[in-house]
Amino acid sequence: MINIAVTGARGRMGALIIENIGDAPDMRLVAALDISGIEMPAGADDVVVSHAGGIDAVLKTTSPDVLIDFTIADAAISNIRHAVSNNANLVVGTTGLEPYQDEIAEIIAGNVSAVIAPNFAVGVNVFWKLLAEAAAYIGDWDIEIVEAHHRHKKDAPSGTAMQAAETISRVISRKRLVHGREGLCPRGDEIGIHAIRGGDIVGDHFVLFAGDGERIEIKHQAHSRQAFAAGAIRAARWVMDAPAGVHGMDEVLGL
Repeated sequence: MINIAVTGARGRMGALIIENIGDAPDMRLVAALDISGIEMPAGADDVVVSHAGGIDAVLKTTSPDVLIDFTIADAAISNIRHAVSNNANLVVGTTGLEPYQDEIAEIIAGNVSAVIAPNFAVGVNVFWKLLAEAAAYIGDWDIEIVEAHHRHKKDAPSGTAMQAAETISRVISRKRLVHGREGLCPRGDEIGIHAIRGGDIVGDHFVLFAGDGERIEIKHQAHSRQAFAAGAIRAARWVMDAPAGVHGMDEVLGL
């Protein structure tokens, strides 16, 4: 049995992950943490929500095998530190962690195993692989990345869009990113990135490779957050036997 703790337990993703844990025969929720809904039922295994400020004491008491974190960047850094100090492996889907990558790697190195990814959907990880393949052949074409999410998403561009840009840049060595355009801005040798926010869009990502007289479009759409939750559960199983250090969802999927 894999014992799981979930931070951000009252959020959309946290609640859905807890629901998935409840449906998994090989998993058990032992702790749920958030800054709201304290002492309310978490939704699985008779666990109630604990205040996130007491995470260290909660982890010491419950001894989870894996901590799953879908929160915000500042909270995630603290949660990662506490997980490592309590010997809990990690599955982290919090976005906006790019500035902290070196710090996170140093905290985790040699201590626990962690799967950290901006997107846990299986299809998105295949999407990134397809982008790398396309860039190898048509990397000299104009490239534009467009992402759309619900109106409540705080960060922009999405972590998935930034990973798409990084994936393409590794192949073609084109590093300059342009975030939207306004006024006189003739296109040069850049990758354009554009963010749309509105309604309840779960997550759309679209990459345009435009050449002379033709174009290729590669697109991924998430129909529900279950795509992300299912991937996180899959990663939680995989990370139990993974070597210490930071891993990506590509390793989980064998890509």
